[in-house]
Amino acid sequence: MHELSIARSVVSTVCERAGDRRVHSVSLIIGALCAVVPESLRFCFDVVTADTVAEGARLDIETPPGVGHCRDCGADVALPDPILVCACGSTDIEVRSGRELQIVSMEVS
Repeated sequence: MHELSIARSVVSTVCERAGDRRVHSVSLIIGALCAVVPESLRFCFDVVTADTVAEGARLDIETPPGVGHCRDCGADVALPDPILVCACGSTDIEVRSGRELQIVSMEVS
């Protein structure tokens, strides 16, 4: 379950930046090709934030779709999951988006 290690990393970074301020929300962008299950990440986030300045914080997750370019046929293709296959059958896909994993913002007081 890599969601636990992602949650730990996010919470560590957020708490470090927040200092003594209370964290109310954290917004993430996690591309569809990262193979992260949002509900699992939310569960892990709630567990990892216990007894930190982020305890009880809301976790917002935006999941942009994967987009790739087929080097064989030249088509731009939607990549809904980490299986990179073009409609032409080629697996020679250049991934252009969908692998993002970023902390976008956090709300503190």
